[in-house]
Amino acid sequence: MKKTFFFILLGLFVLLAGCSKDKENVENNGKEENAAEEMKYVYPLTGMKTDKPADDRIVGVMVNNHRKARPQTGLSKADVVFEILAEGRITRFLALFQSEKSDVVGPVRSAREYYFELANGYNALYVYHGAANFVNDMIADRGIEHLNGSEHDNDGKLFKRESFRKAPHNSYLLFDGVDEAAEAKGYDVTASYKPLPFLTNDETQQLSGEPAQHVQIDYSLRDIMNIVEFDYDAANEKYTRFSDHEKTVELDTEEPIQVDNVFIIETKHGVIDDAGRRSVDIESGGDALLIRKGQVQQVQWENRDGRIIPVKDGQSVGFVPGKTWINVIPESPGLDTAVTVSN
Repeated sequence: MKKTFFFILLGLFVLLAGCSKDKENVENNGKEENAAEEMKYVYPLTGMKTDKPADDRIVGVMVNNHRKARPQTGLSKADVVFEILAEGRITRFLALFQSEKSDVVGPVRSAREYYFELANGYNALYVYHGAANFVNDMIADRGIEHLNGSEHDNDGKLFKRESFRKAPHNSYLLFDGVDEAAEAKGYDVTASYKPLPFLTNDETQQLSGEPAQHVQIDYSLRDIMNIVEFDYDAANEKYTRFSDHEKTVELDTEEPIQVDNVFIIETKHGVIDDAGRRSVDIESGGDALLIRKGQVQQVQWENRDGRIIPVKDGQSVGFVPGKTWINVIPESPGLDTAVTVSN
């Protein structure tokens, strides 16, 4: 009798345990479904999912890369950064912010035609500080939606001058003032965007290509050094950026600038005046290298609806979800001479 009673109790225990497990599985599945439902939005420039509508207007900021402007502030928050020669052998950044905003960004520098056309292609509000008169005229004539630091110089609301650096390397954007200044000019501060092409998780795991642990891009000429490097950090699967062999970091925190994609494109460059200002072709497409997850792939680049996209055999090639740095180099000397990729 006792034995029978024992087996009855054991059966009830197993039955109750099974019911409890089933209930737990149902609850867990429900939580996963709810989480997936909550993360139904995608940031257009990073491909990362979010639970809130990703409709903040992209803000493109001209960031100084003169040696006297380093380390910069805010670059770690940018979703996409374009690096292009401004004049001489000095590059300048167009930093596109959308998924994250830095309280302060800078130093901010002057406008160039190819930068504001890039910003316009991404439907970004273009932020710069000063420009040659003919460049300001082009911005006005083409209807480029912009905020010019020269009109807000050191007002403490949109721009401030820092005392630890000298002009023109000391103008900083105060991001909290962007929406108010934009709305005052009648600009939209929200927008709907189609995401850039991104790989799925499965596609990311199946990536193949030649090893790319170290990337060097040589913008220098004769005795002027301007060398950009990216080192692959296998632990977090990101690339750390360097300028002239020094790690690129945030000014205040010394946080290193790390990105998930390095996209190097070559295109025609020209010099348009005695000051060394350039023309840069951002329309025609050409050869490119796409570097992701410690691997490099030879691709083409195209301007599709204003955005610079990697392409292979006529089909867009996806970025790895995350942040992207796009280096634009002259077709002479070109990728074969100016870029070194090594294991």
